[in-house]
Amino acid sequence: MKDSKLIADRFNRLGAKITYYRRIRQIRQIDLAYNVGISEQYLSRVERGRQPTGLTLLILFRLSDELGVSIEDFFKDHNRR
Repeated sequence: MKDSKLIADRFNRLGAKITYYRRIRQIRQIDLAYNVGISEQYLSRVERGRQPTGLTLLILFRLSDELGVSIEDFFKDHNRR
């Protein structure tokens, strides 16, 4: 049970980071999804941390490329030291 909560929390933080970078760059969800090659609904699930099946490293690389950030930026926790 503890592991599933930890994983859910990680997906939520990942989704929040993607949403953050997309919004500060003023990119619409539909445009980002199209450029990455996924559906808008799928991107929405990712951004909401819904643990979508098939979330691959390739998709994360494409998202980071489109958003102009390192893939590491999705996983950095700026609150931790």
